[in-house]
Amino acid sequence: MSEEKKGFFSRLKQGLAKTRNNIVQSMDSVFHGFSKIDEEFYEELEEILIMGDIGVNATSEIIEKLRRQVKEKGIREPIACRELLIENIKEQMSVESNAYDFEKKQSVILVIGVNGVGKTTTVGKLAAKLKANGQRVLVAAADTFRAAATEQLEVWTNRAGVEIVKA
Repeated sequence: MSEEKKGFFSRLKQGLAKTRNNIVQSMDSVFHGFSKIDEEFYEELEEILIMGDIGVNATSEIIEKLRRQVKEKGIREPIACRELLIENIKEQMSVESNAYDFEKKQSVILVIGVNGVGKTTTVGKLAAKLKANGQRVLVAAADTFRAAATEQLEVWTNRAGVEIVKA
């Protein structure tokens, strides 16, 4: 069992590392590619965060806070606000101690993401893990963009021994 967990989490960690590396490389190119902090600089950072699946609302809050901090501290060089941006992202993404309460009560888990990142597979594996922990799981298929997604999810739910609702 620990070997299975290690494999699953290793693959998850590897996938997240790829996303993180892409975001970091893109941000570094902005920090080193701009000579001043202007509207175009902020727009580039905003685009990178949104494309990195940070989310529109979270990205807006991160960028607005960065703007305030840059102004308050009189920062002029783009590279000088790199650490501020990193701290703002960490703060925005911090998880409260009750974030995993869904494991103890009736909950809905919505899984979203760009194409090809493993959402369907992750839902199947998550369903199996929750079922193995004695929880009742119902999966709702809602992928409207990929023709075989519902069928693939159905295979995963059958493996996990959980119910599926599909249109």
